[in-house]
Amino acid sequence: MRPYMLAETNWKAIKKLDVEVAVLPWGATEAHNYHLPYATDNYQIEAIAAESGKRAWELGTKAMILPNIPFGVNTGQVDIDLDINLNPSTQFAILSDIIEVLNRQGIFKLILLNGHGGNNFKPLLRELGLKFPKMLLVTTNFFQTVDKSAFFEESGDHADEMETSLMLHLRPDLVLPLEEAGLGKERKSRIKGIRDGWAWSERKWSMVTTDTGIGNPKKATKEKGEKFFAAVAQKLAGLITDIAQTEIENRYED
Repeated sequence: MRPYMLAETNWKAIKKLDVEVAVLPWGATEAHNYHLPYATDNYQIEAIAAESGKRAWELGTKAMILPNIPFGVNTGQVDIDLDINLNPSTQFAILSDIIEVLNRQGIFKLILLNGHGGNNFKPLLRELGLKFPKMLLVTTNFFQTVDKSAFFEESGDHADEMETSLMLHLRPDLVLPLEEAGLGKERKSRIKGIRDGWAWSERKWSMVTTDTGIGNPKKATKEKGEKFFAAVAQKLAGLITDIAQTEIENRYED
């Protein structure tokens, strides 16, 4: 039993525990090129949350990792078979219910640990912060915690070298041989502002990529994934501990 994992612990332990901060991992269920499983985002974020929680616990932080939400926003992938979509309004309703429980029980700090690029929790937390003013609501994307270029050669953001390396480390039994993977080539927008990054429109997945990947996975290795995993977990453990030790009413410097 890992005492910082809610799914594994029990009421005997919980009733004695003064939880300082809750961590909610949130993934997605979607196609990841030809070689990675649909639950790639979930395997990754669950493992990262667990390892971060372990490291924070070992530092004396009473963190509680909540069970992962396995479905995310996939509105741009409606024509990709069995990519399961939750609308942002659905996410809002789920989050509101979870935060209401934490708020009622005196757990006023929540970290929303995102594992899927399609999820955007900032506007949801803005509104929920008004509804629950006692709460400190924080969100972060695991894939932005450290500089990926220090670990990987190829850029990308879906079933790329990074995600493939992570899965080779975490669940190699679910990764097909890399010769079966597509190249993850992305078709760029014809609209210059979108192409240059200062304007935005949701990507229509089947128009952007033929294999559902974005980023070449061919240089992925287990070793790269292991190093990246450790670096991300260490950084997030620091965030968890920092938030746990910060007074909500005194969280800004003089």
